[in-house]
Amino acid sequence: MEPYVKSSIKNKVASLEFYHPAHNSLPSELLLSLKNEIDTHSKNNNISIISIKSAGERTFCAGASFTELVAIDNIENGKKFFLGFANVINAIRKSSKIVIISVQGKAVGGGVGLASAADYCLATKWSSVRLSELAVGIGPFVIGPAVERKVGVSAFSKMSLTPDEWQTAQWAKEKGLFHEVFENINQLKEYELHLIEKLSSYNPLALKGLKKVFWEGTEHWDELLDKRAHQSGELILSDYSKKSISKFLQA
Repeated sequence: MEPYVKSSIKNKVASLEFYHPAHNSLPSELLLSLKNEIDTHSKNNNISIISIKSAGERTFCAGASFTELVAIDNIENGKKFFLGFANVINAIRKSSKIVIISVQGKAVGGGVGLASAADYCLATKWSSVRLSELAVGIGPFVIGPAVERKVGVSAFSKMSLTPDEWQTAQWAKEKGLFHEVFENINQLKEYELHLIEKLSSYNPLALKGLKKVFWEGTEHWDELLDKRAHQSGELILSDYSKKSISKFLQA
């Protein structure tokens, strides 16, 4: 199948689903589509909840598109690429809607950042997480604020400095990244429907107020993530990064 981001609206809930054949990686085009869909639904007064998930069963999101990363040849294009992740995180942060994200499988790099931006995150026991950026010569700079906000400095530093190690879904729950972890996808889907139904029945003004409370102290993130995107854009041009990504693509 071709990559896509699609959405539907039912009973005050906007459901978004993304897909990419390369383990649900997120190239610039999909990141922009995700950001635009979140912005559009955030402006709809008839919507209270935004639900985000990916297609398939065992991989939630493999993060950045390595094919696109290896083609970056200047800082401007590098920064532009990493701003794609920043813009999605900021779209969720600025949305007045409660955003629920379902993680059915492994999440790497930007996929962990996306999960971290959720107001409520559901997962299965297969949803191991890993920040792989250091292994390719960069770091989780853009997604860092979102991840650190959820798991704390200690857990964030562990993930950042062990780019080859997977952390289990249970570990992620204990650290605060996941709110619920289920045995399988069917249980996750059943609970997601239950949670969305309950949340949709509550006062939308109260939900909007809670959303503001959840994200207090992040008002400077537009500027912060812009700086982090520039930092990543510089690093991706290094010989270390180019060689590491090329080696990965040839594997």
